[in-house]
Amino acid sequence: MGRPLRIEYPGAHYHVTSRGNERKDVFKSQKDREQFLLYLESAVSRYDAVIHAYSLMSNHYHLLLETPSGNLSKIMQHINGAYTNYFNVKRKRNGHLFQGRYKAIVIEVDEYAQQLSRYIHLNPVRSGMVTKPEEYRWSSYADYIGIRKSPEWLKTSLILDYFGTGEERFRKYRKFVEELLGSDYDSPFNSVVASTILGSESFVCELTEKHVDGKQNDREFPAARKLITKPSLSAILEGVKNFLPNSKVIKNASIYLCHKYSGAGLKEIGEIFGVKESAVSQASRRFAHVIEQDKQLKNDIESVRKSLGI
Repeated sequence: MGRPLRIEYPGAHYHVTSRGNERKDVFKSQKDREQFLLYLESAVSRYDAVIHAYSLMSNHYHLLLETPSGNLSKIMQHINGAYTNYFNVKRKRNGHLFQGRYKAIVIEVDEYAQQLSRYIHLNPVRSGMVTKPEEYRWSSYADYIGIRKSPEWLKTSLILDYFGTGEERFRKYRKFVEELLGSDYDSPFNSVVASTILGSESFVCELTEKHVDGKQNDREFPAARKLITKPSLSAILEGVKNFLPNSKVIKNASIYLCHKYSGAGLKEIGEIFGVKESAVSQASRRFAHVIEQDKQLKNDIESVRKSLGI
């Protein structure tokens, strides 16, 4: 069986999550969460990790972290390993605490860091644990809106610098997060390529060339193949023109195929078609429904896919 692809290099940014084995709780008390934060702090001092944002739920956690030394595996071995040992000793148990390997997605920081921090900070709201993100103590949101003094090991400046300086950035970041409260919104992970990379087409191509193509082991090959065979945006647009030259649905067909198969981010796709990121996802979903109702159109789309080697 294939395993998730691991891409490690100095300066990489990741969204990392790890769930409890059999989805059981990994945090059962205040002390548990406090202890986990201590392991985040020690990962910073011992392994040069940079923690930008976090949220500790009940049966899983989210981290937005950076690896200046390109050593994600060592960092996560320390965090998950040390916490598992603490948890097992405290509760006189043995065995795995977390479900398999942690999940790590490399992100293009300028494109997605803001969105991912918001996603992480809204996690307790989505889960119904609180109604407002500042009500949840065990995330970094309070540090991002200036109502709590940040620990030295938490680096909020990478993201807050996008929102200005001084007290203004706290207010603007809070507005940025709260504008999604009470509404349905697309997860940034809808644009992840091969369960491994979240970024623009050029970012995906660069990482594939430098860190994937020909460098993966046998168990990682199925995941790597998904990256190596992604068609470019320009190739998809050309393919659609060839098979649907006079069609009224050419724009929506192009958006659908770009969204589904190129690996490009929503922003990048939206810029090509002159629409917002949310409109890309909506158009793609609508077109997927349309082709299920139109046999001829479905066949045409299949022809485009085959021409692109998908």
